[in-house]
Parts: sequence; structure tokens; C-alpha cells
Amino acid sequence: MGRLIYLVMEKRKVIKFWLGSAKKDWLMVEACYEKKQYSYALFFGQLVLEKTLKALYITKDGISPPYSHNLVYLAGRCGLDMDKRMVEDLREISGFNIDARYDDYKLSFYLKATKKFTEEYLLKIKEIREWLEKQISKK
Repeated sequence: MGRLIYLVMEKRKVIKFWLGSAKKDWLMVEACYEKKQYSYALFFGQLVLEKTLKALYITKDGISPPYSHNLVYLAGRCGLDMDKRMVEDLREISGFNIDARYDDYKLSFYLKATKKFTEEYLLKIKEIREWLEKQISKK
């Protein structure tokens, strides 16, 4: 019985870590947006969803989440019932993880990340994040 309590406590601690990290990244989203660093705001927005999905994964499986930046893959591993629009949005947002991309991709993404585009996707990211957090609170 004691081991089970320990595992539950550890699981909560890990979930709290992922959600806390996502919350900090959201602060970076806001700071980058304010500084008109739109591509970085979107990059951190992608991380917010990735970390929130990893927290959700742990609530379902209780083990380490897959090492992936692909939001559609992570959502699928969480067993989420998503409509076509959400899948398309997650696919697009996954592309915002520009850290390891080639320079030509980074340039095209930088040019794509206008204020209007960024506002549209930050709204989507916020809505998806809130929906994911509701899924976590159901567990």
C-alpha cells in the first residue's frame, strides 16, 4: 500500500512539473509577443502544448511520455478524441518547433510569422491548452 501512495505522489509531482513548465513557457510567449518576436512566441506556444500533452499522457499512463515534439502524435498517444480542425491545427503548430530546423525553413517560418498569423495561432494554442487542461482535471 505504501508503494502505491509513493507512486501516486510521484505521478502528481511529475504532472505538476510539466504543467508548471508549460505555464512558464506561456510567460515567454507573452514576452516574445510584446517584443514583436512573433516566431519565438509561436515556438514557445508549441512548447506549451507539447508539455501540456505530456502532462496529460502521464495522467493516463503514469509513465514517462514519448520523446517527441509532434503534437498530433502525442495527442494520439493520449487517446484524445479530436475533430479534424484540431488535428490540422496541431499539425501546423508542431511545425513551430524550429529549434533544430534548417536555416531555409527558419527563414520561411520567420517570414510567415506575421502579427496577424501569430495572433490567430496564439488564440488557437490558448484554446487547445485550456481544453487539454480540462482533460487532465477529469482524471
